[in-house]
Amino acid sequence: MEDKVKLTREYHVHSVYSRNNHGKSTIEEIVQEARAKKLKTISITDHGPGHLMYGIKRKLIPVQREEIDRLKEKYDDIEILMGVEANVIGYDGEIDIREEEKKYFDFINLGFHDGVRFVDKKSFYNYHVLKRMSWMGQSVRKKMIDLNTNTMVKALENNDIFIITHPGDKIDVDIEKIAQTCEKTNTVMEINNHHPHLSVEEIKISSHYNVKFSLGSDAHHRKNIANVNDSIKRVIESGLDISRIINID
Repeated sequence: MEDKVKLTREYHVHSVYSRNNHGKSTIEEIVQEARAKKLKTISITDHGPGHLMYGIKRKLIPVQREEIDRLKEKYDDIEILMGVEANVIGYDGEIDIREEEKKYFDFINLGFHDGVRFVDKKSFYNYHVLKRMSWMGQSVRKKMIDLNTNTMVKALENNDIFIITHPGDKIDVDIEKIAQTCEKTNTVMEINNHHPHLSVEEIKISSHYNVKFSLGSDAHHRKNIANVNDSIKRVIESGLDISRIINID
């Protein structure tokens, strides 16, 4: 089965617009690599501007849009999309993409990340301090998971999110409740190749709900585009019906 699964649409790739050498390849290099690998769709999804280390600069969002539009004209044999991997920045469900910026993106992905600028001290405490206190006992850990889960639920309900990236990776959440929400909001759940989430068990839990899945390379260099071998192995082990994966043929 592993040999029969072919990624044809890539929805999670970082370019040099992800700051501080986080993304290693230019957008044109990424497009050229995607064409060489016979992809039908390639998406640029740099970190949202709320990430202190790696986020795209806000002033460069329209610049990136213009560059992608130019490349769409140059390479008309592949679909080139401009997305973003937005960050949760507040525990009332705030994300780091402003309303006036949404027009630039073809879609918005969303995930929890370390290193973001939170909107208030409460959110900083909930993310960083509770995570480090969770070893103290089950009650603290449950509080942390409930807060994280409810925050992501609010973010998904209040924004049009295409894919939730590596759910459960940076901070613990209740995967079942996240899947329930994704079913309601029509949000795709990512099986990330760069990170171990969704895990096999998380795929099994999520598959009980009417949600779709995507395989994401989370490539930071063009050579890793469409590399989803680990994701495929998890899919096979979980027994997931591959017809539920949106970006394979």
